[in-house]
Amino acid sequence: MQRNCTTTPDNRLMDASLTMKDIPESERPYEKAESKGVRTLTNAELIAVLLTTGRTGETAVQTAQKALLMSGGLSGLLDTSLEELQEVPGIGRVKSIRILAALELGQRAVSDRQRETRASADSPDDVIRYVEASMRYLPREEFHVLLLDTRNRIIKSVRISQGGLASAVIHPRDIFREAVKANAASIVLVHNHPSGDSAPSRADVESTRKFTRLGNMMGIPVLDHIIVGAESSSSFKRLGLF
Repeated sequence: MQRNCTTTPDNRLMDASLTMKDIPESERPYEKAESKGVRTLTNAELIAVLLTTGRTGETAVQTAQKALLMSGGLSGLLDTSLEELQEVPGIGRVKSIRILAALELGQRAVSDRQRETRASADSPDDVIRYVEASMRYLPREEFHVLLLDTRNRIIKSVRISQGGLASAVIHPRDIFREAVKANAASIVLVHNHPSGDSAPSRADVESTRKFTRLGNMMGIPVLDHIIVGAESSSSFKRLGLF
């Protein structure tokens, strides 16, 4: 018996990658961005714009949703490698590079915007807003110092050290050398806890007291120490540790 090899429209659909044109017009990311603005796009739709196409029987939005699920959400993509992204069906070398490049571009844009004007560091909340986005999900512990002018505005942020997964090596001379070079009137210490818990450790408290004594001796006071965690951030000043 001769088999019927007629290809139906449904079969043709499954034999080709779905494009944006296969999505209802009201749900297409490009059209939605044009009519309502890029900010109205969901995370998956934004990534779909970068992907441009999906895979066999799957739209770019669906592929993007799988990438987000694999990484644990948009923030998880910051810690996702090219190799890990390529494990998602439909995302190869070029598409994975596009995604990570877009994330890096966004991070740099935020940093550049912050540098355009001197942000205020009058309160712990001011400092937390300034550092939280860039330090919350760092995979390794980093120690930064914010250099302030006489009006408690941030001149710049300097990364002093980057440690292993659990600790950062901090040299006081590096902290105050940067402060002197920038003619800073005072400083705020900042570091992150990759574990996610922003509660100060005993070592954090002891080192902060040492840096505070040195700062007072040099006429460059330490105003606060902020610890950034994944869920929240802590201020030594607010905790009464100053």
